[in-house]
Amino acid sequence: MTSIDERISDFYTEYDEASRLHATATGRLEFERTRELLRRRLPPPPARVLDVGGGPGTHARWLTEDGYEVLLLDPVPKHVEQARAHAPGCSAELGDARDLALPSHSFDAVLLLGPLYHLSDRVDRLRALREARRVAAPGGLVAAAGISRYSLMQDYTVSAGLSPELMAGEVTQVVRTGSYDGSRGFTVVHFHTAAELAQEAGEAGLSGVSVHGIEGPGWAYVVAAGRFADQEAAGALLADAIATARLADEHGVFADASAHVLAIGTA
Repeated sequence: MTSIDERISDFYTEYDEASRLHATATGRLEFERTRELLRRRLPPPPARVLDVGGGPGTHARWLTEDGYEVLLLDPVPKHVEQARAHAPGCSAELGDARDLALPSHSFDAVLLLGPLYHLSDRVDRLRALREARRVAAPGGLVAAAGISRYSLMQDYTVSAGLSPELMAGEVTQVVRTGSYDGSRGFTVVHFHTAAELAQEAGEAGLSGVSVHGIEGPGWAYVVAAGRFADQEAAGALLADAIATARLADEHGVFADASAHVLAIGTA
């Protein structure tokens, strides 16, 4: 297996990724909208789904419950162990998105819901996308997520933490280049624009690529409510945030205003 950056493996060994999409209203917003967008496009069960970088099995669990045959791959041993416990209906193994030890054309759908934003080198991102296309059946679905280029700026703003130093430093760096070195509270990340993610998916050979804002433009309000009131107040905004995300997606606007973007195409 291709080795991953130690900063990434160290981060996820310590961080509780298993609770991220359930512990806060913004996490639930991301989870529910990601599931909603995928359910619209996935082939009917019992199709074979490859969940690359599937972490602790958060999405693999609902996929298996929906009747899909799921293989989850992740480069972090802790995640593979958690996935086996949390989503017992799926198979979970160590694996790297850039080098899939799997036959070509062997899955009806391939998901990359985590790998791309931890591959800071564009060459590696294209390699991962091409591997996803290779193992997908002809005409099979490939879905890849990215973190929005503008989410860091929005997050600091609604947290009342956008100091002149941050604006002049890492925030401006991320907005201009998408690159983040993981020096403050996260790990190595590449932040995508919607257009950039679509371009990379197309360059990797995917057809009919569409890009969707996962959380929609209301996510930052949910973040603010959770931080300055409480998670109950934030949860009260969840239904409206989802409705706003659907409307924005329907009209093809505000994809970059989401915290995450999702590119969907076919092999």
